[in-house]
Amino acid sequence: MRAVLAMAPHLPPLLFGPAEREALRDVVDFDIVLTEFGSASAKAVLADADVLITGWECPPIDVAATPKLRAVVHAAGSVKAHVGPAVFERGIVVSSAAWANALPVAEYTVAMVLLAGKDVFAIARRYRESRARIDLVTDYPTIGNYGRTVGILGASLVGRAVLRLLAPFDLDLLVHDPYLSIEDAHELGAELVGLDELCRRSQVLSIHAPALPETRGMLGVARLALLPDGATLINTARGSLVDQQALENELRTGRIAAVLDVTEPEVLPAGSALWDLSNLFLTPHLAGSVGTELRRIGASAAAEVSRIVAGQPLRHEVRAAALAALA
Repeated sequence: MRAVLAMAPHLPPLLFGPAEREALRDVVDFDIVLTEFGSASAKAVLADADVLITGWECPPIDVAATPKLRAVVHAAGSVKAHVGPAVFERGIVVSSAAWANALPVAEYTVAMVLLAGKDVFAIARRYRESRARIDLVTDYPTIGNYGRTVGILGASLVGRAVLRLLAPFDLDLLVHDPYLSIEDAHELGAELVGLDELCRRSQVLSIHAPALPETRGMLGVARLALLPDGATLINTARGSLVDQQALENELRTGRIAAVLDVTEPEVLPAGSALWDLSNLFLTPHLAGSVGTELRRIGASAAAEVSRIVAGQPLRHEVRAAALAALA
């Protein structure tokens, strides 16, 4: 069996450490990393590939150029950019390490939820500017995470991981997802509610829905206005899910705060007013796997290839029916 790497050339050393390379060394030549599929040399490599180990910047897969291909193992999250219906129609199985990329996003989100509950960003800024003692009891009687209502928009891999990680805390958890049942929400420790109710009740609202045509701008003027005074909006999904101008207008009033790891576009223009809003905490799309966390993705992909070699079923298979709803 022969596996071929197809991804940005800087990724393999970041994804695959010594243990992963040892697990794959009998089937993968790490000296060959395809970044395009159009050249004669690339076509010759593809023609002999049983497995494609793909990553960020993998080109779309042409099944006609891969006659022996049995599996696509994606060492990243979404497969929609390079895996089309023809791959599934040919009976090629597809795996994704989306679960491994979801975990650090969930961890980041939980950290921000808890910090938002204690109004850490505003209080830290005031403390630095005043350089004086702050009377927390008098000035901030409503901060804290005991009994705070946290809403999760989207029971995606990330959304479910966030709910599981928040379960041990004394929080009231809400969730909205049109594909989630009341029973499944209950198992996740949350109350299933409509989207408007989610906005109306959430003191912290975190977005984990996929970026689809029907979700673009799903949080616009009306729904942002439903958020309670003092609420914090957290977005680690995609900037397109929020009407950015409407959010800017709401933030300018000082009524709510926001934590944005994603914007539209990324990066914001230098002249964007969002850079200067004191009630907005901006990070550069770092919630997903970075640094050492990339090794978890590589380990997941290596384990899937090992299962294929051993004739075992994939653990993280992507089904054709789910493709349309994926981010």
